[in-house]
Parts: sequence; structure tokens; C-alpha cells
Amino acid sequence: MGQPPIRAQRKLIVVGQGYVGLPLAMRAVEADFCVVGVDTDELRVKRLASGDSYIEGIGNARLISALDSGRYEVTTDYDAISDFDVCAITVPTPLREGVPDLNFVECAARSIAPHITSGATVVLESTTYPGTTESLLQPLLEEGSGLKAGVDFHLGYSPERIDPGNPQWQLENTPKVISGIDPASLHDIERFYARIVERTVPVSSCRTAELTKLLENTFRHVNIALVNEMATFARGLGADIWEAIEAADTKPFGFMSFRPGPGVGGHCLPVDPSYLSWQVKRLLRRNVRFIALANDINDHMPDHVVSRISRGLNERGKSVNGSRILQLGLAYKKNTGDIRESPSIALARSLQNLGARVVAVEPHTDSHLRPTDITCVELTEAEVRAADVVVVATDHDDFDYTLVERAGAYIFDTRNRCRGGHLEVL
Repeated sequence: MGQPPIRAQRKLIVVGQGYVGLPLAMRAVEADFCVVGVDTDELRVKRLASGDSYIEGIGNARLISALDSGRYEVTTDYDAISDFDVCAITVPTPLREGVPDLNFVECAARSIAPHITSGATVVLESTTYPGTTESLLQPLLEEGSGLKAGVDFHLGYSPERIDPGNPQWQLENTPKVISGIDPASLHDIERFYARIVERTVPVSSCRTAELTKLLENTFRHVNIALVNEMATFARGLGADIWEAIEAADTKPFGFMSFRPGPGVGGHCLPVDPSYLSWQVKRLLRRNVRFIALANDINDHMPDHVVSRISRGLNERGKSVNGSRILQLGLAYKKNTGDIRESPSIALARSLQNLGARVVAVEPHTDSHLRPTDITCVELTEAEVRAADVVVVATDHDDFDYTLVERAGAYIFDTRNRCRGGHLEVL
């Protein structure tokens, strides 16, 4: 059997210009690739084309520099991707009623397939279950191109490891797991990423690489569920969960620190473990019990927070119904505007359903992306004093916690950021 010809890697297509695709596109421009970013969101494309970034860690200056170099363009038109050397697919893979939805991957595959030429490389970065690259993506690419993967073009999988808001670990210094459907594909994919990142980590198969991503996030999901469950009963034992975590973290071996909160969110933690459990149940007829338990604990953390707030208001002669609640944060993690699957939004809506008048402060999320059913305000002393309770749901560093501590009559802190006499912590 023949192998795809080896050719210069110059033109890169990045399908999806969100939290994963845009950092990859920017880094590739800096590595002297000519990059075409493709996205179906016309508003997003217009903003990027004007030099307006909406991704933490990708400043406007960096985006404008990429545009001015002449090596970056962003478009909704797949006709612009002709004659590409490498194509990275970084589209979302959400859950729909507990079932993996790979519609975006399928649409991307059908759109790029007619543009694949001999010697090109296609790599999937979207999180998915083991088997997707070879069982779903490969047939679509072959059917649409009339070419054979491993013979005419290279194909592989490399899970994204973007951590929005993390100032230490960026795309370029985070080790990159890579795989290919055959040795030639792996070699070409490693040649590509070696220009993008400091270290590549080759694994033996696409299925192993796909499982690696699910293992990483299931590990986080399960351990967050552990500390979340402990947070629900620690006070009843007369213990401080936050102090216990800090003390345990002094152990130099055998412990890794995780913090409780109002739940889990983002494009990974609430989704990735379910991809794994869905595939295991579908193929092996087995249940992944740790994932089911972690899902149950983390999914119910907003309910636990609501219960604690209700009790705190009752102790102050008030009820949730009719109370004004100032919630700090809607994003799923601090210093990011990402509200996908955010437990902070679930918390706000649960309080609204009980009759509370909830207003939120969320400076990191664009106004057109915020939920329309939640009113957003600025964090001012007047807003803090007007609130029956201030809820710290997402602990952005740029919140004025000193103001909240000084002016808040009752503070419920799910992230352990505040100090003071009118405070309860999760």
C-alpha cells in the first residue's frame, strides 16, 4: 500500500475560531503558517476580521498583528480553504439530552472533504469518544474527497488542552498528545505540531489519544465531586472544608488539591465524562459508576447552594421569595467569560424560580452572549447595599472583594474569596 507524499506544510485551515481554534490559529501565524480560520458564526468572523478578540489570552494586539502579517484571514466561506496542507478541526461537541452530538464534526468533515488533495493532513482536536476519528471522520472525508486516508492523505487526532484564563499554561508550552491512523500520518502530524508547541507526546493510536482527553477531564470531574460532597457535610461535622484542603495540600505526596464550588461547567467537565460513559455503555454494556456518581453530585451542587442561601436568609428573617440577590459571576471559572454549561447560571435561575430578584455582575462575558433572562449590573457600593445577599459564584480576580466585605449585609461565598463577619462560605 502506498503512502501520501510528504510536502511542505505552509497553509493551515482551522475550522472553528473559538476558545480552541483561535489560539491555535494565532500560534500558527507566529510559526509562519498562512492560516485561514473558518467559523459559521458571522458575528464572530466580523469581530475577528476587525481585530476585536473575544478570547481571554488572545489580546487585540496579537490578533491585529496576525491580520497585519497577511498570514491570517477569517471567513465563513469554505471556498477559501482550497489547496491546504494541514486542516485542524476544533468545533464543539456538545451533549444533547445525554447523547454526544457530533453534528459540528460531521458538517466540518463534509465541508472540507472536497478540498483535500494528495499529501494533505487532517487532524481532529474536538473532544469525543474513542473511535470517532476512524469510524466517523475518516469515512466522511474519504467519501467527500474520493481519496483514501493513509494512502492519499494523512489523518489523526490530537486532543485540545486549552485552559481559558490560565496565565501559566498556554498552547505553546502545554505538552501536545498526538496520534495518527498509521505511522506516516503520525509522523506528519508530529511535524506540524512540533512547529506549534514545545513538546509533543505521541501515542500508539487515535483511540488512545481520544481516551486520554476523556481520562484527563474525568479525573478532574470525579475529584471535584469528591470535595463538593465533602463540602455538603463538613459544616455538620463542625469542620472547615477549606482549611482541611489547605492542610492536606501540605502533604508532598499522594494528594492533589481540588476546590469545591457551585458545580462544574465549561466545554469539558460536564460533557467529556459523559462521552466516555456513553461509549462504554453502548459498546461494552457497562456503566462507569464513578462518572454517574460524580455527575449526580456536581449536578446538584447549585441546589445545595440555594438551600444554604435560603437557610441564611431565613435566619435573618427573610425568604428567598422577594429577596434581592446580587450574584458575582456567571462564567463557569474565574477570569474567563465562558458561560457554557456554567453552574453559576443554573444557580441564578434556581434562585429566580423561587421568586428572588437576581441581578448579576459579569464583566468578562460579552453582553450579547449573556443570558437574556438574567439582568446584569455593575459592581457598585449601591448595588451591594441594596442586596439582601451577595453571592460569590465565580471568583474573578478583578472583583472588588474589599467593597463587598465592607458593604455587604450578608455574603454567601461559594469560592472562599471573602473575609468578614457577615460571611458564610460553602
